[in-house]
Amino acid sequence: MRYWVIPAIIFLSANSTFAQQAGPLTVEKIMRDPKWIGTSPDHVFWGTDNQTVYFDWNPDKQLSDSLYYASTKNNTPRKTDAAERALIKARASGAYNTDKTLLAYSYQGDIYLLEIKTGKLTRITSTVATETSPVFSFGGKQIVFQQNNDLFAWDRTSGLISQLTSFDNGSKPVDSDERKAGNMEEQTLKAQQLELMQVVRDRKAKKDATTAFNKAHEPAALRRLYLQNKSLYNIGISPDGRFITYTLYTAPSGVRNTIVPEFVTASGYTTDIPARDKVGSPQGSYESYVYDRQRDTVLPVKTSDLPGIKDQPDYVKDYTKKDTPVVRDVQVNGPWWSDQGTHALAEVRSQDNKDRWMVLLDAATGTLKTLNRQRDEAWIGGPGIDWGNGNIGWIDENTAWFQSEATGYSHLYTVNVNNGGVKQLTSGQYEIQDVQLSPDKKYFYLTTNEVHPGEKQFYRMPVQGGRAERITTQPGANEVQVSPDGKWLAFRYSYSNKPWELYLQPNNPGSQPVQVTRLGQSDEFKSYPWRDPQVITFMARDQQPVYARLYTPDPAKNNGAAVIFVHGAGYLQNAHKWWSSYFREYMFHNLLTDKGYTVLDMDYRGSAGYGRNWRTGIYRHMGGKDLDDEVDGAKYLAEKLQVDARRIGIYGGSYGGFMTLMAMFTQPGTFAAGAALRSVTDWAHYNHGYTSNILNEPFTDSIAYRRSSPIYFAEGLQGKLLMCHGMIDTNVHFQDIVRLSQRLIELGKNNWELAVYPVEDHGFITPSSWTDEYKRILLLFESTLLKP
Repeated sequence: MRYWVIPAIIFLSANSTFAQQAGPLTVEKIMRDPKWIGTSPDHVFWGTDNQTVYFDWNPDKQLSDSLYYASTKNNTPRKTDAAERALIKARASGAYNTDKTLLAYSYQGDIYLLEIKTGKLTRITSTVATETSPVFSFGGKQIVFQQNNDLFAWDRTSGLISQLTSFDNGSKPVDSDERKAGNMEEQTLKAQQLELMQVVRDRKAKKDATTAFNKAHEPAALRRLYLQNKSLYNIGISPDGRFITYTLYTAPSGVRNTIVPEFVTASGYTTDIPARDKVGSPQGSYESYVYDRQRDTVLPVKTSDLPGIKDQPDYVKDYTKKDTPVVRDVQVNGPWWSDQGTHALAEVRSQDNKDRWMVLLDAATGTLKTLNRQRDEAWIGGPGIDWGNGNIGWIDENTAWFQSEATGYSHLYTVNVNNGGVKQLTSGQYEIQDVQLSPDKKYFYLTTNEVHPGEKQFYRMPVQGGRAERITTQPGANEVQVSPDGKWLAFRYSYSNKPWELYLQPNNPGSQPVQVTRLGQSDEFKSYPWRDPQVITFMARDQQPVYARLYTPDPAKNNGAAVIFVHGAGYLQNAHKWWSSYFREYMFHNLLTDKGYTVLDMDYRGSAGYGRNWRTGIYRHMGGKDLDDEVDGAKYLAEKLQVDARRIGIYGGSYGGFMTLMAMFTQPGTFAAGAALRSVTDWAHYNHGYTSNILNEPFTDSIAYRRSSPIYFAEGLQGKLLMCHGMIDTNVHFQDIVRLSQRLIELGKNNWELAVYPVEDHGFITPSSWTDEYKRILLLFESTLLKP
């Protein structure tokens, strides 16, 4: 049975507040300012003394968090002095020397050196300019820092500051001798004068001698490094101070960025918010260089000979009809130098993100030696591998480590950079989600989901490989920070129905954790018996197990209806055993279960936590296997949990909103109602970095875009559809939902409605907006799913 609603645009106020309410859960209670729940510690880091741990916390429900601290000797949380907070955080982002006896850091735009043992502090700079990013170089004898675009070095012994680079934003000028030479006519006249006039010859000889003398006695000038009006970034220096590496970025031309109008402003005038471009827009290019200070030469990093650099996927070959593949654009990340500077490791990525090369950089020649190539016909990704978040490092001068999905799961590898030998250290159908090397370089510290895809546990393993010893024990998730000396762990821990708390523990297997924070959650929050949802699996149609959170009502209250929640982001995990970032939705699911609904929240194809094949299962077809999983979930509910197959609803935001639209448009009869929040309606209008990985580009793979975009399937709408969208959404633009609304109007559909939120971006902030949105979602389900 269909339920028809006249299409409407509903403008909503976002200024009302709600008083605290006792008794049963309500949308008004759940969607208040999250401070009603309490607070959890966040942004945990260690102090330089290896005993004090700092964290942001707000147990007093102030306007913003404060910096607290506890120690291994006294685990009672105490608030830091407000005047010291910026200094403490500045030191936390500083750089240690090799043996961690010294710390260099930038504070309020100047550079400081701290002796860890004595506490002696030396101020290195005091300027009106801003100095940042200090590192130890020249064998640890000098501290190199950045001022504007240039590097400077401070000598620890002499106190002398030397400039190392001289970047110029323009282009190299024409040589002065060439300018003086003039054209052929001028050169002929000058030669005639020198031939005929002795006085001219004498004057020239005297001038040349003076110029030669001055040049021989003037101080050596820094080599000018010309940027040619390109952007400079990723500047670094080798441990011995000889090599400076940097990258130049050329911005693309012909890019048209979108504009998001903001209607509700203090001035009363509509203003425009500059926003992103769209997928397929021209992309910029990167060039990497090595400046050899010893030889005073600048060399480009040579990437054109990398194996496979000229390969192109079949869909591009078919589109371009080129017999000879062109060299693809790449970006060089790094380099990461070994401690003594013997070797430099770099990561090279193709801009289509289908190739990742681990390479050894010969800085003296700019050449690259390939150590490992990772190729994925979909896109390179996974824990420790994602662009910009790659885990890479050195064990010793000749052995580097990295992560790869070569086996289908992200695991840890080492490579001997002399002979190219690669060794796999971990294996199995689980992911290494984080890697750290111990300060003494004897162990790897690993965070994995080996116990269960929905858990994060912390281990240590010898650097040579072998059995990993588990250190954390509580079921759920552990986010661990190791003290600089490696002796202590500070970690945030949470469980499905228990928000994050802070713990301290000696870094040894079998040691017991001590809870530091306890007063984070309010009495009101703790008074409700929040459910521990079951983490179950069911079999999809292709016989793959799908993990999901299941909320089941009291049998006496079971109303026979069900709701399926679709998480956002695509590559994200929510069917897990720790406190969800979707805490509002978690509480809403408790409310629905109280009312008798069964709720299923699954990690569909494309979600994080389950390896490469699951991650890339949506390649070239979003709304394909991922939507099949949702439909199979509905079938599971009907067949195994006695849910009425005619009374199942679906909802989600962002990618979850997109999935809801695809479900309502392409799966007739499966879902009686759907709520699509901040939804992508046409992937050709989304951003480049995310979309091009999965669907390539609209002009190279139009089939992928057409079969993945809900706007092409709007004529299939059945059931009742609610759409909600913020009007100043700079991620999924309001234009997306406007275009779909026009399509539905032209198709004559009237079983839909659109609620818009004038002051909200992609992630809502105002409690009244959250409240109104979820009251509408609840009303949608109550008015459709509870009817026979």
